[in-house]
Amino acid sequence: MADITRRLGLRHLRSAPTAHIRHHQGGRLRHDGPGLSFWFRPLSAALSEVPVDDRELAVVFHARTADFQDVTVQATVTYRISDPALAAARLDFSVDPDTGAWRSAPLEQLSTLLTESAQQHALDLLARTPLAAALADGVAAVRERVTEGLAAEPRLPATGIDVVAVRVVAIRPEPEVERALRTPARERVQQDADRATYERRAVAVERERAIAENELASRIELARQEERLVEQRGTNARREAEENAAADAVRAEAEAARTVRLARAEAEAARAVGEGRAAAQTAWLAAHATADAATLHALAATRLAENVPRIESLTLSPDVVTGLLAKLGRGSGNGSGASGGGRS
Repeated sequence: MADITRRLGLRHLRSAPTAHIRHHQGGRLRHDGPGLSFWFRPLSAALSEVPVDDRELAVVFHARTADFQDVTVQATVTYRISDPALAAARLDFSVDPDTGAWRSAPLEQLSTLLTESAQQHALDLLARTPLAAALADGVAAVRERVTEGLAAEPRLPATGIDVVAVRVVAIRPEPEVERALRTPARERVQQDADRATYERRAVAVERERAIAENELASRIELARQEERLVEQRGTNARREAEENAAADAVRAEAEAARTVRLARAEAEAARAVGEGRAAAQTAWLAAHATADAATLHALAATRLAENVPRIESLTLSPDVVTGLLAKLGRGSGNGSGASGGGRS
């Protein structure tokens, strides 16, 4: 929308670079071009503002396929006004000289023209296309058909309109039909998921079986090794017992031989000692046989003295002393009588 200001009964218009302004005064064209700025008299001016930028038009309409199924087509048409003078001559783009607003709705008229043209070509194509084909390949087909139809539409160039691009966003059936169409695909997806689950479980079971077999084989091999270990331990113990028995036998034989040698040595020593003692006894008897009686008595006294126990102390009680004195007295009396008798 143009920017219009008031100054002393005059008006000043300033437009955007994307707006084409046509100013007529007295039936003559005074200003013509985009992005203009000028003064004018509101009572004698006729202004038109034609947008020359690219505009997006959203198109939504219903169609019916060859198998009598309703679908919704969502598309976008990009267009621009390439000939503002021709568009201003065919459509009412006049603006209020006081406010700068359009007096009518020219863009709505363009939207209706483009929507009906695009819808006409899309309906013609979808009416001969089954629902499955329309949902699978209908987007590209409808886009090409609408593009070709709008390019061949004679009213658009006559209005100064160029179609820049056509985009078909989606072609969708009714919700019930869409759910019905989704069901087989969902079932296939679910079947594929179930199949994948079963295969995964089968692989897991196979792996568990392989693991169990490996564990069983490991246990069997471990039992075999333990059996060989027990046999080897028994063999080692038996061999150790045999070696110990052989060592004990050798040790016993050596001990017996040593005992025999010791007994023989002791017997020889005893025999030698006996013979020495016998010889000494014989020599001793022979020496005594040649000795006189006094010598023998002296030797006996000496041997007796050697065998008498040693007396460390002697205790004499009164009874013993009395008895000894009595014995000594009797001995002295008897001695005196004997001495007198001898002398007589």
